[in-house]
Amino acid sequence: MHQPSGSGTSGSISGRLLLALSGLLLTLFTASAAHAEGPFRIFTENYPPYNASTTGQSFAHNEDDITGICTDMVKAMMANTDIDYEMKMRDWSFAYKWVQEHANHGLFCTARTDEREDDFQWVGPLASIRWTLFAAPDSDIELDSLDDARQYRIAGYKGDVMSDYLIEQGMDVLTSRNSNQNPQRLALGQVDLWVTDGLVGPLIAEEQADITGLRPVLVFRETPMYLAVSNQTDPAVVAELQAALDKARDDGTIDAIEKRYR
Repeated sequence: MHQPSGSGTSGSISGRLLLALSGLLLTLFTASAAHAEGPFRIFTENYPPYNASTTGQSFAHNEDDITGICTDMVKAMMANTDIDYEMKMRDWSFAYKWVQEHANHGLFCTARTDEREDDFQWVGPLASIRWTLFAAPDSDIELDSLDDARQYRIAGYKGDVMSDYLIEQGMDVLTSRNSNQNPQRLALGQVDLWVTDGLVGPLIAEEQADITGLRPVLVFRETPMYLAVSNQTDPAVVAELQAALDKARDDGTIDAIEKRYR
């Protein structure tokens, strides 16, 4: 019997080849989709020595004006990928909300806590922060536990994980949008304690207020910090970033960065 054109063996093979080719193209397109959507945008804040502006400003428009422990780690990570990216420094509260709402966006250094776990995808760890309560150099405050701090007024940074935690615990926390103001508030007696990272506090106090000898009266927690990536971002991109960071850690780059700053 005559076989109609297009229904024979050669036609079936052609159809299967076309289907396979279509599947391959779809896979390649999906894998590169995130790259096609434009640069991966990375935000940070002025929070030396982890992230710092080289110009002395609290904002920056490109990575050449941003340095610090976490910044150098993120740059080393990105050097191990072919992902096009932009890095900017902005106010923390603004950047935190903006990154949450946009695909292909990340924010560092972000403390990874149980409360934040579902708010982002996480790449890290980068460095760790020591949650520390500082008293003024001439203060006689002594603390054995966090409960001992309930009677005091505590300066904090708006949107900061340490400040938010103390507020949730019912502490008397007076937050400001500029953490540089807090050591001066402490020295003037406007507050009794200041909650900040163990490395950051003395550095800001000396550079911004010419205050030395801050007293670390209690370290009550230590938290790893990460690059927080928006949940709208393709998980394949997050996996690529994690692999790039792991490579930088395995080849000694991350350890070398930490030693350079400490």
